[in-house]
Amino acid sequence: MSGQAIDKGKGDERLLRESFLKRWLRRPELGAVGGAVLVWIFFAVVAGNRGFLSLRGAANYLEVASELGILAVAVALLMIGGEFDLSVGSMIGATGMITAILSVHYGWNIWAAILVSLFFALIVGAINGILVIRTKLPSFIITLGSLFVIRGATIGLTRLITGRTQIGGVKGALGYDSASALFTSGVQIVDPASQRGLSADFPISIFWWLLIAAVATYVLLRTRPGNWIFGIGGDEDAARNVGVPVDRMKIILFMLTAAAAWLVATTQVLATGGADTLRGEQREFYAIIAVVIGGTLLTGGYGSAIGAVFGALIVGMVQQGIVFTGIDSDWFMVFLGAMLIVAVLVNNYIRKHAAEAK
Repeated sequence: MSGQAIDKGKGDERLLRESFLKRWLRRPELGAVGGAVLVWIFFAVVAGNRGFLSLRGAANYLEVASELGILAVAVALLMIGGEFDLSVGSMIGATGMITAILSVHYGWNIWAAILVSLFFALIVGAINGILVIRTKLPSFIITLGSLFVIRGATIGLTRLITGRTQIGGVKGALGYDSASALFTSGVQIVDPASQRGLSADFPISIFWWLLIAAVATYVLLRTRPGNWIFGIGGDEDAARNVGVPVDRMKIILFMLTAAAAWLVATTQVLATGGADTLRGEQREFYAIIAVVIGGTLLTGGYGSAIGAVFGALIVGMVQQGIVFTGIDSDWFMVFLGAMLIVAVLVNNYIRKHAAEAK
């Protein structure tokens, strides 16, 4: 009896180990984690002595990754739910300009201007969601239209009100210091490898990025709304039939992507002290690329917030790594497109073999 019990226990242990391996192979962020490691190793070898391995180098690519990552995490949730939002790039320009115009041109306290720009973002996000639901048109089309409407209105109204498309002077606005402490402050770390005591500033946007990713991961994996998001992306009709509030969840997800764009815009406006109507241009495509690199399927129902984090990290390291290597930055687009194609192929490969392992 004891021998049988031992054999049974060993069998159970082997089954548990196998199931853990299967679960790991099915994780959507697996390819992105491996890709991030390989990209870091590549630039560490090629450009390690040119600043990539320094604290300043890390601060540079983490800052780029954090701003993209804030967008990517929200976009990942939406794409897992089976929808797209191409208006987030233009939303960055619009909300940033609203904050700048109200605080500089009209003399508002910057906190009031920030809240108005947030309210605008949430309203537009809700409208996008309602239009997708009511018209039954693909969200790709609806938000593509929103992209041009928001961008065009931002340029036209800004020029009408101020006579130009760029606004500075935000750092002199009322309440700037307190707002800056929340959105643009950072941590300064002295580089121990530097003999001259060089330091690097790690912006607070990195904290926002990781915090949002942690909350999104918890929601996806540990809460009922997270299950709803996967269910909606996997089979919307089936989710609706079992009582999932599909329409409400979609509207909320569109509002979240708009809010993420607002957060990126706010950090940029406060950090640079100004706004530009073209700021955020093409960010929507970069965010989608980061999400796809992170393992989220374009068809919905599969993905993770953690994958979006590593996808944004890869994009940030490549963008800044090219600078450190001395390669013309014009080639960044080539690398970005190639990474997107490779990511889709890797994701399909992993999904196929994970399905066969079930």
